Amino acid sequence: MSETASNPNRTESAGADGAVSSNARTATQVTKVLYSERQWVPWYWWVAVAGLTLLFAGQLGLNRSVWWFAVPLVLFGALSAWFLLWLSRTTVKVEQDPDGHRWLLVDDANLPDSVVSRSMVVPGSARQNALGRQLDPAAFLVSRPWVSEHVLIVLDDPEDPTPYWLISSKDPETLLEAFTPGTVAR
Repeated sequence: MSETASNPNRTESAGADGAVSSNARTATQVTKVLYSERQWVPWYWWVAVAGLTLLFAGQLGLNRSVWWFAVPLVLFGALSAWFLLWLSRTTVKVEQDPDGHRWLLVDDANLPDSVVSRSMVVPGSARQNALGRQLDPAAFLVSRPWVSEHVLIVLDDPEDPTPYWLISSKDPETLLEAFTPGTVAR
């Protein structure tokens, strides 16, 4: 997909000699963020992991000095916090560049609105089917188990073998309205 590989944040201009050079973004050429979300793990995962960390440190510190409790508590607590933050790394953004093109950015992948033929919200009740037997193996999939709703974005790009994107979203209607307001199926 040649269009999706291009960088939406790069602008090109012709110099005095006619050569095209790449410029940094200026104040008049800033991309506008239309939608942004980070898919944090639920709060009760933090409580459960904190409880397991306390339990494990308590088991190691049983009938020993306080250091046998404190050191594992700090080490496993830091490791557990890092793991939950790592699970929460998924970001979904919709940006509009100065030319008016909208881009869907999911972690490191990006998709221009010009290759989208239609899109729709996949409710939580249809999640099992969308991720199960109806899933195309060539689809681009970003799904988190704690986010039940998804957006389905069908592509119309002959250069790309990817038939559609299936992305988990906490607010799929707002995401689709920001990215492709004219292609949302009701």
